[in-house]
Amino acid sequence: MRTLAIYALAAFAEIGGCFAFWAWLRLGRSPWWAGAGALSLIAFALLLTRIDTSVAGRAFAAYGGIYILASIVWMRLVEGARPDRWDLLGGAVCLIGAGIILFAPRTN
Repeated sequence: MRTLAIYALAAFAEIGGCFAFWAWLRLGRSPWWAGAGALSLIAFALLLTRIDTSVAGRAFAAYGGIYILASIVWMRLVEGARPDRWDLLGGAVCLIGAGIILFAPRTN
């Protein structure tokens, strides 16, 4: 459960950070948004180091599925766009893949 919570926090930190730059550069918001975005992206990077695995690439690969699901949730909650069935199906497939990577039995 701890791993999934860290991944969820990391995903929203990354999406929030990227969205802050999007808001600044594409939506004409204040440059202060870029500063907030940079801090959020730093939090994202720090959070990923808290994942309990000996291989960084595995932590990043599993995170990809969580990121996709979080992006769909962000799209709905923050941007007000309703995900269609293909968004939901694609997110489910990615989560299954992330689960296989993260929770597969390993000898070391």
